[in-house]
Amino acid sequence: MMLKRVHYLSGLCISLFIGFHLFNHITALEGAEKHISTMESFRVVYRNPFVEFFLLIAVLIQIVSGIRLFRLQRKMAAGFYDRLHLWTGFYMAFFLIIHVSAVLAGRLLLQLDTNFYFGVAGLNSFPFNLFFIPYYALAILSFFGHIAAIHTKKMKMSLFGTSPKQQANIIIILGICLTLLIFYGLTNQFKGIAIPAEYRVLINQ
Repeated sequence: MMLKRVHYLSGLCISLFIGFHLFNHITALEGAEKHISTMESFRVVYRNPFVEFFLLIAVLIQIVSGIRLFRLQRKMAAGFYDRLHLWTGFYMAFFLIIHVSAVLAGRLLLQLDTNFYFGVAGLNSFPFNLFFIPYYALAILSFFGHIAAIHTKKMKMSLFGTSPKQQANIIIILGICLTLLIFYGLTNQFKGIAIPAEYRVLINQ
């Protein structure tokens, strides 16, 4: 129970950040400059040394506790949403390990500003996009799938004539729609925009 509680609390902290992060990506629909300016506004908060340290600790706790819970509960999962809860959590742990490591390496080793161009360099370059498109898409979908699965367990009543599972289905549909919008913003509007020279190292150019 303590492990679940710690995992849940760290997840709430990370989810707050992810919410702002996904909103930031939606602003790419208005172009790279809008995405970067929005990110710079948000960074005033989450790049604060104390807040950033707290977030990194929360991510570490989430990964370790999530993998532990996955191993403990994998054989006990019954039903679609139980399995969705486990496997989306497992993928997010995998994603966080790679993504946070990559961002820290970009900042500390490559001395890059991990902004819009850091994310879209691989996303818009063949053959790297063969990895990055499913990698990012599954991360967003797993986030919403995880929330949907938790919702079915926490929500005990109908809302606006819908059952908890129907509400969870709506959350998943919203996640799919948001994923499509984000990818449209990060790929379609990028056409014709040159990748700055310092970011070409990410795609071996």
